[in-house]
Amino acid sequence: MHPQTHLAINGYVDAVPAPGTGWGTVVFDLIHSPADADAVAPDAPDIVYSCTTADPDLADVLLREIQPGDLLHVTGTVVQPDAPGAPVGITVDGLEVLEAVLYDLALQRYGIYLVVFDADRDQVPVFTASGRWVGEAASPDAIGALIDTWENGGTP
Repeated sequence: MHPQTHLAINGYVDAVPAPGTGWGTVVFDLIHSPADADAVAPDAPDIVYSCTTADPDLADVLLREIQPGDLLHVTGTVVQPDAPGAPVGITVDGLEVLEAVLYDLALQRYGIYLVVFDADRDQVPVFTASGRWVGEAASPDAIGALIDTWENGGTP
């Protein structure tokens, strides 16, 4: 049996976390850069940790809220790999989002309606879920009025 050590580490999520092989489990890779870049060789590689959790609450957060590029603080048990050259594993028992990646576009559903939020524009395009154009709200606050007008047969 390999020795195990408890560890707290910061790192960036490499790809979208994925469901694990068991119910309520999630796997993801965490990229950790040296804490003091000046103290290590300039070509020192980042370390990739293969992370997993069986905690259903953490699994839910990882699957619904975490995106590639998010900076996480994870705590857990370090497990040495069985195969040479395989990444070191961490069985995660604690998770904190230190910095989330914010994307410029977001799609949100309001019943049968879809709206597109764009960080570079005030206007909000609105469609039905089947793809039919409803109109463009002047601002996020005007979405409800636009949908009401559409549902009452008016032209937005």
